[in-house]
Formats: sequence, C-alpha cells, structure tokens
Amino acid sequence: MNNTACTAWIAAFLATDPPRSKSLVMTIFGDAIVPRGGAIWLGSLIDLLAPFGVNDRLLRTSVFRLAQEGWLSSQRDGRRSAYAIRPDALARFERAYRRIYAPLVKHWDGSWTLVIGAAGNINAAERGALRKELLWAGYGLVAPGIFGHPASNGDALEDILVRNEVQGKLYICHSTELPGVSTRPLREMVGECWDLSEVMAGYEKFIASFQPLLALLQDEPAIAPEQAFVIRSLLTHAYRRVQLHDPQLPVELLPEPWPGTQAYALARALYRRTYAAAEQHILATLRREDEQAAQVEPWFYERFGGLR
Repeated sequence: MNNTACTAWIAAFLATDPPRSKSLVMTIFGDAIVPRGGAIWLGSLIDLLAPFGVNDRLLRTSVFRLAQEGWLSSQRDGRRSAYAIRPDALARFERAYRRIYAPLVKHWDGSWTLVIGAAGNINAAERGALRKELLWAGYGLVAPGIFGHPASNGDALEDILVRNEVQGKLYICHSTELPGVSTRPLREMVGECWDLSEVMAGYEKFIASFQPLLALLQDEPAIAPEQAFVIRSLLTHAYRRVQLHDPQLPVELLPEPWPGTQAYALARALYRRTYAAAEQHILATLRREDEQAAQVEPWFYERFGGLR
C-alpha cells in the first residue's frame, strides 16, 4: 500500500524538478543494475522507468545515445534486446558511484598533486579532452596548462591519462611548501581554483528538497516497494548531480560549516530507510522477464557506511 504523503511528495518533485531521462538511466544503472552484474533486458528497464514518466520512446533514445557515447553495449536475443555497462566503462562508472556512497573523510597531508602540460607536448584536441576530464574529476585550474588537487587519487588520474592517450606526455608531481621561504599557504590555493558557492548552494537545495521527505518517512514508515524504488532513485539522482560538481576536497580545506556533511547524512538516512523495499521492486521487475535475475552482490551492502 502506498504512503499517500510520500506519493504527494514524489508527484511534486517530478513536477518541479524532473530528471532528464538519459541521466536517470545512468543513475538507475549505477544504483540498481551494476550491483547485479550490470546488464538488463530493455523491457525490464522500460518498466523500471515508467513511474518517472519516461515513456518507451524516450528510453530507447536514451540508451541508444549512451551506447553511442561508449557507456552501454547492446545485444539481441530474438525480438528482445538487452543493455549492459561496457567493460571499458565499468571502472569509470564504479569510481563515480563510489563517490556517492562513501563518507566524507578525506584528509590533507599538506601537499598538492599537479598535472603540468608543457607547451607542444599535446595537441589541441588532447588538451581539450584532458581539461574536460580533469575538471570532471575535481581538479582545479591552478594556472594556464596546470591543474591541481590536494587529495588526488593516483589510480583515477592514471586512468584519465591512459584513456586520453597522453601518458608520458605530462609532468605529474607533488608540491609542498618550501620550508624557510616566505610563501602564501598552499591551503589558500583552494580559493584560486574553485568557487565553492555553487556546490554549497547545490547541497543546500538538496537538503531543502529531501529533509521534508525524511520527516514523512519517520511519521509514516510503511512504504510500498515501487514507491521505495522511486524515492531511492530520485534521492541517488539528486545527490549524484550535486556530487558531480563537488571537487572532493579534504575536510581541512572546506568552509565551515560545510553543507555536504549534512547532505551526506540525510542521503544515508533516506537510503537506509528505502533500500530494502526498493530491492523487492527491482528484483520482482527483473524476474518478470528473467527468472534467473540475480540478487545484488555483497558489496552493495557497504554503501553509506553499511546498510545492514
């Protein structure tokens, strides 16, 4: 039985801030399908997206474009078709979603990782693609041709270099303050590289949108599986959208108070309240078309610091 208050909240959210269908497909793949191996029949995906107002035509266009962009691959079995995360995209997919569910506990060791592109080493196309990827990964532009981050992930950086075929063409180094030399503190470089006001506003908007929902679930905890799935998906989608613009700075370099901390706690509380019923809906939907549809992998339950 649906919780009528939550039904009203869902309808209002979809009316005022409807997710784009292609982006929502990515959210549902990352949140619900990757933990089951990363593949789904198109008919099941159509059923999962229907409560969001995404019709058959929109969904087919979305998965076609995601396949063109290298995220998904398709295969046919008679008249049926299935879509799966491409193996070469899976690492990027998992890394992006790990950011969503991981606690905000990065700490600063006082250094910065700098990516320096010497003039003439890479061409204009390589430079443009690299810039886009580094900014997406949270790097800031320190100076023309120099990107930096105070808590860089070496594996993620290596993946960016390899995929853009620029490994060996750039200088990658750690920078620290030179003892005994008068210098501006390196922590002040945060203000040079990022305007965090938009990220903060994004977190504050997320909190304003979803805090009332938590109150509804606390007052009336009974929730139907499909309703739980819609809420969990909208929650993950909205939180992911803010996180994609968050450079993931160490806690020591963030403004106080940092709204991302409250947003994470809110997302965790809502996810924990909805994930189990949502899983019932997902599995029932998948098994209408595939009786052997898998349960989620054990690592799924590590999300948000542990779901069980």
